[in-house]
Amino acid sequence: MLGAIAGDIIGSVYEKDNIKTTEFTLFGPDSRFTDDTVLTVAIADSILHDKDYEVALRDWALQFPFAGYGRRFKKWLVGIISGPYNSWGNGSAMRVSPIGYACNSLEAVLAEAKRSAAVTHNHPEGIKGAQAMAAAVFLARIGYSRNAIKAHIERTFRYDLSRRLDDIRPIYEFDVSCQGSVPEAMIAFLESENFEDAIRKAISIGGDSDTIASMTGAIAEAFYREIPEAIVRKVEHLLPEKMWTVVHTFSENHEIRVR
Repeated sequence: MLGAIAGDIIGSVYEKDNIKTTEFTLFGPDSRFTDDTVLTVAIADSILHDKDYEVALRDWALQFPFAGYGRRFKKWLVGIISGPYNSWGNGSAMRVSPIGYACNSLEAVLAEAKRSAAVTHNHPEGIKGAQAMAAAVFLARIGYSRNAIKAHIERTFRYDLSRRLDDIRPIYEFDVSCQGSVPEAMIAFLESENFEDAIRKAISIGGDSDTIASMTGAIAEAFYREIPEAIVRKVEHLLPEKMWTVVHTFSENHEIRVR
């Protein structure tokens, strides 16, 4: 999950100011965590303390109400919308990575990913995006190769992962749908050489940069099993202590190296 948070923070300054290259500064004075991080921490907290997903999501989002949530999520958060709102947005996929670590079988991963998505994103595409992301993290964690991960996601979820970033980048525009961003995030991982390279490639696509980088970072952390120390230290510095405590505790419980 630290990989997802790092991707979110690094991508935060490029969401509204896309950069179509891998050559950019990783952290600047405006780098910050967004809703991707808050809700990822919420899912981890739910798992750690056996909280209902809906309760944890509301609790953490209300603690950080200005993190950049989507319009319908904000209405759900304050009770204007009651129950799930049939969203196909990538909010379900951006927050799901802890489930890829917490479950011990692919079947359990898919079931929990669906549960975590359905409290808000109960549209089939919203559920599919969360399941695909959680599955990719799980498969990377247990040692699947890039090709095996790609084959499984394409076969199971029917995402086209055969495209190349060089073809996607010139024409890609802002797209918050699962179907229009989850495959792109996975392709950035598939073309990467290491964790930092994965984040740089994800952001270079453009579009919803923080969320795409967050999703790519989640898979890349599970696959490469190492995040550069300088990135870890910067993320720790930028997170409130209560968030870092959840990240650290979750990582210890699930034997994820954070340093």
